Amino acid sequence: MSTTTPHSPEAVAKPTNFLRQIIENHLDSGTHAGRHWGGGPGDAAHHAAGQVDTAKIRTRFPPEPNGYLHVGHAKSICLNFGLARDYGGICHLRFDDTNPEKEEQEYVESIKDSVRWLGFDWQDADGHSHLYFASNYFDFMHRAAVYLIEQGLAYVDEQSAEDMRANRGDFTTPGKDSPYRSRNVADNLQRFADMKDGKLADGAAVLRAKIDMAAPNINLRDPAIYRIRRATHHNTGDAWCIYPMYTFAHPIEDALEHITHSICTLEFEDQRPFYDWLLDHLREGGLIATPQPRQYEFSRLNLTYVITSKRKLKHLVDSGTVSGWDDPRMPTIVGLRRRGYTPAAIRNFCERIGVTKDYSWIDYATLDGCLREDLEHQAHRAMVVLDPLPLELTNWAEMFGSSDHIEACHLPALPHGKDSNADVPQRHFGLGRHVWIEREDFEETPPKGYKRLFPGNKVRLKGGYVIECTGCEKDADGQVTKVLATVVPDTKSGTPGADSVKVKAAITWVAQHDAVQAEVRLYDRLFTDAQPDAGGKDYLALLNPDSLKVVTAYVEPSLASARPDDKFQFERFGYFVADRADHRTEKPVFNKITGLKDSWGK
Repeated sequence: MSTTTPHSPEAVAKPTNFLRQIIENHLDSGTHAGRHWGGGPGDAAHHAAGQVDTAKIRTRFPPEPNGYLHVGHAKSICLNFGLARDYGGICHLRFDDTNPEKEEQEYVESIKDSVRWLGFDWQDADGHSHLYFASNYFDFMHRAAVYLIEQGLAYVDEQSAEDMRANRGDFTTPGKDSPYRSRNVADNLQRFADMKDGKLADGAAVLRAKIDMAAPNINLRDPAIYRIRRATHHNTGDAWCIYPMYTFAHPIEDALEHITHSICTLEFEDQRPFYDWLLDHLREGGLIATPQPRQYEFSRLNLTYVITSKRKLKHLVDSGTVSGWDDPRMPTIVGLRRRGYTPAAIRNFCERIGVTKDYSWIDYATLDGCLREDLEHQAHRAMVVLDPLPLELTNWAEMFGSSDHIEACHLPALPHGKDSNADVPQRHFGLGRHVWIEREDFEETPPKGYKRLFPGNKVRLKGGYVIECTGCEKDADGQVTKVLATVVPDTKSGTPGADSVKVKAAITWVAQHDAVQAEVRLYDRLFTDAQPDAGGKDYLALLNPDSLKVVTAYVEPSLASARPDDKFQFERFGYFVADRADHRTEKPVFNKITGLKDSWGK
C-alpha cells in the first residue's frame, strides 16, 4: 500500500508506515506548529528568542564516531533524512561523541562522506549547516546534572562497580538503595564538583539519577548519568575528565536541537521511560524548550549473510580475514561502495523493505535485486573471458586473403529497451584469426544437451560470425590447449546472410589482438550461513572459503578507458565495477558486484 504525502512539497507517493502516520497526524493536529528556532541548538531561552521554526519537523541521524557505518546505518540515514525531506523538515547530522576512548576524527570524516554519497546533506534550503557535535553541549549537560542534584533527583554514588551491579537486582528481584542515596543536596553538589575537578580517581564515583530502585524496568533503577574518565577527547581535548553516559546525553542532545521525532531502533525502547523522565524534569525546570522531543522505535535491519556487530567486524579487519573496512565483502557503506553498489540501489532497498516494529530477516537477494534494477539500463555491456582458452579460426586467411586481417564488429553498449528506434550507443571491437573463449564453452565429448563448441557443431561468436568446430589441440597431459574452428562464410551479425545458418548457441569471446588483460576479483557472500552470528553461532566457522577468487581475464577493448567506479554488465557473468582503490589504466582491476540472477536462492 502506498500513499501520497500531502505535506511533502513534491507530494511524492511513498509507501506508508507507522512513522509516516505519526508525523502526518502531528502535522494535521499542529502538534509542533509555532515552535521557535534559535538558529542553532540551545536551551529554552535560546529558542524562545528565535523566529518561528520554518522546518515542519526535525529529525536527526546521530552516529557515534567510533567506527565505519554499515548497511544498517544506511537504513537509518535514508529513514531520517528521507522523512525530513518528504515532510518539509530538516535532518541534523549529529555526532554522538560522548565516549572519548573510542572516537576518532577519521570516523567523523568517513561518516560525513558516507551520508553525502548516499545522496543526503545536512544543509537547509538557505545553506545553513545542521552538522552538530554532542561534545559541544557538555556545558549544558553539566548544568542539567547540577539541576537534577539541586532538585534531589540525582546523587553521587561511590560504591564499587561490583556492589552497584549486585545491588541493582534483576528481572525478578528489586534493587537495593545505595548507602549514598540519602546524601543531602549540598554534599552531592560538592562531590560532583570534586569529580569534575579531577579530585577523584577514574571509577571512584558516578552520578546517578534518583528514580526507583524497585522499578520493573531495570533502566529506571537509578541509572548512571556521569562517569569519571581521564581521556583526551577528539573535539574538547582535556577540558573534561567527566563524561555523560549515552542515556543521559542523547535526550538532551535531541532537546537542544529541538528534534520533533527522535527515531531509533527497538533496542532503545526500554530506555524511552528514562528519556521521557529526564526531559519532563528539564522542561519543568525551564531548561529545555517545548514541546519536548519524543522517541519512536523501529526494527533494525537484519540482513541475511551479514553481521553488523562493530566488534566482530573489527575482528575480521584486525585478523586479516578481510583486507580492511572497505573490503568489498564487508557490509560497511565504504565496503558496499567499493563493491559497486550504487546510492540509488541502497536507497531503493531501504524504501522497499519498509519500516515496522517486527523483528524479521531481509534476504540479501533483495539488495541485489535493487542493484540490478538500477544498473540494467545504465551499465554498459562488455564481453569478457574469465577462464581463457585459445580458439584459432583456421580458414581465416582463405576467407579474407590474409591471416592478419581484422574484421570490424560492433554490439550495442546498452539494450534497446522499449523503443527499438532509440539511439543506442555502440561498442566497437575487431575479430581476428585468434580469439579467447571460455574454457567451459568447449567439450571434446559433449554431455547430453550441450549446445556450445564440440567437433562438428556450429555456434555464433556473438556480434561476429558463425563458426564450426573442427577439433582441438592437447598437451602431453591430455589437457586441451587450443580449440580449432572454421568461419562459415556470409554469416556475420548484422548482414543479410546472418540468419542463413541456424545455430543453437552464441558464445562470448575476446579477440587476442585487442584484448585487455585485467585482474578480476570474483566476490561472493562472506558467510555460508544466512544468520551467521544468530543463536550463539561461531561466525568465524561459517566464513565462505569461496568469498573471493582472483583470476586473470581478458576484456574487450571498450573497457580500456574504464575509470574507477565505472560499472558494467559483463555479459553472461553479471555486474562488475572498476575497483575504486586499485584500478589503473595500465593495470585494470574489476570487482564482481552481483550475478545476473540470485545464485543463493533455495
